[in-house]
Amino acid sequence: MNDRPRSWSWILLFTTTATLTCCVLPILLVTLGLGSVMASMASAAPWLITLSMYKGWVFAVSGALIMAAAWAVYRPARVCPADPELAVACAQADKWNKRFVWISGAMWSVGFLSAFALVRF
Repeated sequence: MNDRPRSWSWILLFTTTATLTCCVLPILLVTLGLGSVMASMASAAPWLITLSMYKGWVFAVSGALIMAAAWAVYRPARVCPADPELAVACAQADKWNKRFVWISGAMWSVGFLSAFALVRF
């Protein structure tokens, strides 16, 4: 029971970090007038350009993973073990997983708005 909450947390952290790195960071740097920093980042890490070229897929996959994690955390009939020690650990992990889901959803939303909605203006 303890391995699954940890794995969801890492998956959420990875997917939201990927969306922010591919799409929000370049927009933010260029908006702040730091285009040269973005150019040096692109030359040092060329995978950023490839990631940005497929930002639709990045956001689709990361959004699906966040939704799957939200279902796993908030699904009906989810119970903790009857053992008091395990029940405390399960409740603590559940509380942290819910926080990770909400933070990841907020980060994904900011990234989505930055990458798709604000670019049009």
